[in-house]
Amino acid sequence: MDEALPRSLTPSVIAVLVRRGADFAAAEDAVQDALVEALRVGAADPSPSSSGSGHPVRDTKGWLVTVAWRKFLDATRADAARRRREKRVEEEPAPGPPPAVDDTLQLYFLCAHPSLTPASAVALTLRAVGGLTTRQIAQAYLVPESTMAQRISRAKRTVSGVRLDRPGDVATVLRVLYLVFNEGYSGDVDLAAEAIRLTRQLAARIDHPEVAGLLALMLLHHARRAARTASDGSLVPLAEQDRGRWDTALIAEGVGILQAALARDRLGEFQAQAAIAALHADAPTAEETDWVQIVEWYDELTRLTDSPVVRLNRAVAVGEADGPRAGLAALSELDASSPSSRLRSSSGGHPVPRHTAVAAYLHERDGDLATAARLYAEAAHKAPNLAERDHLMRQAARLNARRDR
Repeated sequence: MDEALPRSLTPSVIAVLVRRGADFAAAEDAVQDALVEALRVGAADPSPSSSGSGHPVRDTKGWLVTVAWRKFLDATRADAARRRREKRVEEEPAPGPPPAVDDTLQLYFLCAHPSLTPASAVALTLRAVGGLTTRQIAQAYLVPESTMAQRISRAKRTVSGVRLDRPGDVATVLRVLYLVFNEGYSGDVDLAAEAIRLTRQLAARIDHPEVAGLLALMLLHHARRAARTASDGSLVPLAEQDRGRWDTALIAEGVGILQAALARDRLGEFQAQAAIAALHADAPTAEETDWVQIVEWYDELTRLTDSPVVRLNRAVAVGEADGPRAGLAALSELDASSPSSRLRSSSGGHPVPRHTAVAAYLHERDGDLATAARLYAEAAHKAPNLAERDHLMRQAARLNARRDR
């Protein structure tokens, strides 16, 4: 059996077992046992089509479902606390071959269940849908493996009693995938690439313009990745990036997907965000960016979400389109001290000092270097990571050096 298959088949096999009556945790355990059996069979007989018993495996998914269901029944019989459930399971008619339906989509919805915290939903999605190991997820989040194992176990217990018999919330699934994407890269797992892979998978299973919008947004952002950091690891702002290092193939793909989604005239927030990213990608230089149209898209986005993050980014765009004082006026409408304006990172971590940094940038453009330097230093003090702190301190030092000349 091809060892590359389990990762792609795991979600649908888990979903089949859940639909047959297994709770989520038991289903995942049984599927993991089946995968071990698949690897053992493959080691015993390296033929990619062998079941280990002399019979070719023509339906790999069906084989995994059969073995996983048997593992589940064995575990059920061995558990004295589940004897009542065992009786019900054994009295049911023997299930036939799995129907030719896509259960992976249901698993997406289960892993993004509203009863889960965002962090738990992300971890469970990576484990059950993405097929990553607990160790890989822990390394990506820079936490001990035991901590991540507990988080995933709690998440599985939470959704154990949830039935896959109602339409899922696409918006919740998309937000979970966007959280995965925003985690970026750490350890040996590239979560941005993993989020794109999972979103492609979702887009192949559900015809929804916002799914396409999110995929386009991810591709357009990911296209700029190589230019975001300098050789010394320091951050490079968008305006200063070497656009020759942007991935034009990803940009073209993202724009094409976005245009098809917008043509359906069902605008959502991810499509609007992707439109803004496309305008940045379309500009040959930072000076040629169509800021007026970007402000218009931020107006649309504000009507859709009224998010403080969106309104803050709109203030930057207004400052570029109509001048720094117009941007400062838009920024003044946001209260930096209010809870809604303490912009948080996607993982729910420390407040991001975006409001102060934006104020510093606009004051610099307006010629008030003293205020700008002070605000850059203040933003650096609040920065949630070393890279951002270093970048902001460099900006403060640069302005102070200019003032001292």
